[in-house]
Amino acid sequence: QVQLVESGGGSVQAGGSLRLSCAASGYTGSILCMGWFRQAPGKERERVATIYTSSSNRVYADSVKGRFTISQDNAKNTLYLQMNSLKAEDNAMYYCAAGRSWNCPERNQYNYWGQGTQVTVSS
Repeated sequence: QVQLVESGGGSVQAGGSLRLSCAASGYTGSILCMGWFRQAPGKERERVATIYTSSSNRVYADSVKGRFTISQDNAKNTLYLQMNSLKAEDNAMYYCAAGRSWNCPERNQYNYWGQGTQVTVSS
């Protein structure tokens, strides 16, 4: 089992920045991909970014390219999401997820989920 705990959410004005963290514990050796998802009220959960743990290859949603950066610190078993130039449409609950697949484009390929951290952007 793998446990994921997010932190770093909060309220910020449009144009501001936040950095989310996700601390992983447990049998993390089985994890091949990690990602950030978000879900706004009344909307489906969508993938924001994925990082593949062995290669560090990154994939971003078009809506966040150039503004968000996903990264990992393997020594600390921690995943990060640096969010810059935040917009009102970035308002959502953000979830950290981890998967055991070599290719993780879809939500159902992630096996473990955190409880989420709220990001509120005011315009």
